[in-house]
Amino acid sequence: MRIVIAGGHGKVARRLGRLLSRRGDTAVGLIRNPDHEADLVGDGMEPVVLDLEHTVTHDVADVLIGADAVVFAAGAGPGSGIERKLTVDKGAALLLADAADQARVRPYLLVSSMGVELARHGTPRGMDPVFAAYLQAKLAAEDRILPRPELDTVVLRPGRLTDDPGTGRVTLDHGVPPGEVPRDDVAAVLLAFLDAGKRDVVVELVSGSTPISEAVAAVP
Repeated sequence: MRIVIAGGHGKVARRLGRLLSRRGDTAVGLIRNPDHEADLVGDGMEPVVLDLEHTVTHDVADVLIGADAVVFAAGAGPGSGIERKLTVDKGAALLLADAADQARVRPYLLVSSMGVELARHGTPRGMDPVFAAYLQAKLAAEDRILPRPELDTVVLRPGRLTDDPGTGRVTLDHGVPPGEVPRDDVAAVLLAFLDAGKRDVVVELVSGSTPISEAVAAVP
């Protein structure tokens, strides 16, 4: 498979890239900082310098031609303000969807966040406004991408991410209580979804007791 990953230098993206490359697949990482190219090459990935905040659809589509799937694992990151939540977590996700459509790549995996529904109707009382903007941006991307018939979309909403070693066991369902999940396991779940070929899926992810392969297979 040839998989294009937006946010290619992110912690989840690099883990996914290594999993893909180790089994012989091609992982293409979209990055905005050319200084990160060597890191991706070291992971066995193909780096492509392309800033999704400052490009146009057809330039992204050119990179996606021939891909088997796209993964949006980008994020504005901690320390960024409300404006970048909108331009990255929402705007870049939508741009990637437009480019996937143009390049005729149907599978689209969107890494979102647990808790997005909390901010659907505004900033909950006591919630940091920047974090609320992050959740709203992720939710807006979900709402705009899921209905698109030209895409086979999987939305993964992980809980709080940790750098603990993965266990290979998770809880993957709707209405999951808040919890944590290692980035290793998030990457492994994404890989399993890439293999499973599911569509129109929205699930939450935390650590649990079910082996990842079984958890993904059980998703309708």
